[in-house]
Amino acid sequence: MSSFVGVIVSDQELQSQFTQVELRTLKSKYVSARTQAGRVVVGDLPPIFKKLKIFAELFTEDEIKAALAESYGNMDDEIDFESFLRAHVNLQTRAMAKDGGSKSSSFLKTATTTVHHAINESEKASYVAHINSYLAEDKFLKQFLPLDPSTDALFDLAKDGVLLCKLINVAVPGTIDERAINTKRDLNPWERNENHTLGLNSAKAIGCTVVNIGTQDMVEGRPYLVLGLISQVIKIQLLADLNLKKTPELLGLVEDDKDVEELISLPPDKVLLKWMNYHLKKAGYEKQVTNFSSDVKDGEAYAYLLSALAPEVSGPSALATKDPTERANMILEQAERLDCKRYLTPKDIVDGSPNLNLAFVAQIFQHRNGLTADTKSMSFAEMMTDDVQTSREERCFRLWINSLGIATYVNNIFEDVRNGWVLLEVLDKVSPGSVNWKQATKPPIKMPFRKVENCNQVIKIGKDLNFSLVNIAGNDIVQGNKKLLLGTFVSVCPTAFMWQLMRFTMLQLLKNLRSHSQGKEITDADILNWANNKVKRSGRKSQMESFKDKNLSNGIFFLELLSAVESRVVNWSLVTKGETDDDKKLNSTYIISVARKLGCSIFLLPEDIIEVNQKMILTLTASIMYWSLQHSDESITPEASPVASADGENQTEFTAEVSNLAIDDDVSENKPEDEGASS
Repeated sequence: MSSFVGVIVSDQELQSQFTQVELRTLKSKYVSARTQAGRVVVGDLPPIFKKLKIFAELFTEDEIKAALAESYGNMDDEIDFESFLRAHVNLQTRAMAKDGGSKSSSFLKTATTTVHHAINESEKASYVAHINSYLAEDKFLKQFLPLDPSTDALFDLAKDGVLLCKLINVAVPGTIDERAINTKRDLNPWERNENHTLGLNSAKAIGCTVVNIGTQDMVEGRPYLVLGLISQVIKIQLLADLNLKKTPELLGLVEDDKDVEELISLPPDKVLLKWMNYHLKKAGYEKQVTNFSSDVKDGEAYAYLLSALAPEVSGPSALATKDPTERANMILEQAERLDCKRYLTPKDIVDGSPNLNLAFVAQIFQHRNGLTADTKSMSFAEMMTDDVQTSREERCFRLWINSLGIATYVNNIFEDVRNGWVLLEVLDKVSPGSVNWKQATKPPIKMPFRKVENCNQVIKIGKDLNFSLVNIAGNDIVQGNKKLLLGTFVSVCPTAFMWQLMRFTMLQLLKNLRSHSQGKEITDADILNWANNKVKRSGRKSQMESFKDKNLSNGIFFLELLSAVESRVVNWSLVTKGETDDDKKLNSTYIISVARKLGCSIFLLPEDIIEVNQKMILTLTASIMYWSLQHSDESITPEASPVASADGENQTEFTAEVSNLAIDDDVSENKPEDEGASS
């Protein structure tokens, strides 16, 4: 099972400054430097720290050296690991000061920091209220509810992993097969670790950023990490309808096709702002709301918004009062008449709490969006759901990219990759050093030719990595979205590149397990044969002929494969024969949750297994293989002859979704800050 051995530091106060994921990363870098030179001295630290993402864009090596010199008199002094960590903390403190202090984190892409761990009690109380409301009738958790926000009950309850799993299913129903959750009062360490592994992998699968969070951090119930993760899950739930697929009426916010493209590319919180300003303008409010903090703290925007959307519950009194706190209280009373849950207090509005104000506006949108459906919006919604497989693959690619921990959060593949920057970030992550950042332009990009330059470099790197990119140029990526909007999903679309990029990542991860592959290239034939041999050696009889074998739709083969790599992970009493569509759905949902519980980072859906989506079947098999090889002494015997790839074409045409466990946080040097840097 997914065992975990934490990095132990004798100074507990020092250890509390880092997550276990960060400690393992830093320990690896320290040990690597010591192995190369026999010891680590202060002078070794500048190049090591410079390559860390947190410092790369803030300091030069000379600046890091100067900072270290203030604490250490001699750059030749040898330092141990704890001194290494203290130097990191000191430099991080400087980084925060240089970057303007600790900024309020995004409610979705919460960057995990390790210096400032203050808990916002107001947010904590709001999240506790949310949990008490939505999970009050849960068969297992109701015995622990309601939680008291004035205590640490929330963090204690989070320690067994059940709470996070349940919240994820509230946010995105059906994400986790609850039969896979270990639910009992007293869990042993294995069971607790399984729940956290399932929860973290499932959080990634719905779009949460969990790059610097490990299972041990959750077992310890670290407050700032627990709150950060819960806030992301709640935001995903509250903003679930803020897209054209779920709410085609949002088309009413724009006037022409160009604006539609922009609307598609906006993250949900920006769509919410656009919606809010649309109604405020109609109501005669003269200001533009650009954030959920300073622009709403006087309460006037809320008074106008409720007056426009729900005149029956609002009135002039909120605008007439001069006291912001009194106005905020009136606004919340009016919103409650719309059945909006109280995510914040009058003080939170006056203080400009961004997370809680966003949650409040999202609640208003859910209960009264004030938009009307017309023929245009309905036909557009139908067009967006025409190609279901394309939609599922876009989702897979998007979630995989976001799981890598790159700086840019991707909301829509077809829009967000068109300037080339995101693809360059991904390439730099999976093939470090491949990107020439001096020739790249960082968004926002005003000049169209700069986008083409970025995409040309993407194509060049792809060819260097032996991707099949015949007759595809950078401009094809720049124009890719227009082809999608016309309903033409062709090979020049960005997804063609993504399939190969993900495949490259998967094969590199498997190849890098040199004790198993002997450093030889891994093919899809090796993955197929490994899976069949694994099942056969376990005494089972199922086999798959290829990644498009229709017999895979019942799920039995993958359950036997999972059981073969870890005998106790599958509860066979829950498995059906897979003869009916309903039984196939039960098995497929269970497979995905069991794989995530085991430790596989996967992004496919049950429908991908039921319909035997060849690309997704390959990715599932490869992820199980990767986990198994990491936890065993078996080896791979590469086949002499390759088999057809997942989509029936050559091997460079299929995708893979895999864990990002082996991807380092190092970034290339000389990354430009803005468009001018590419001149």
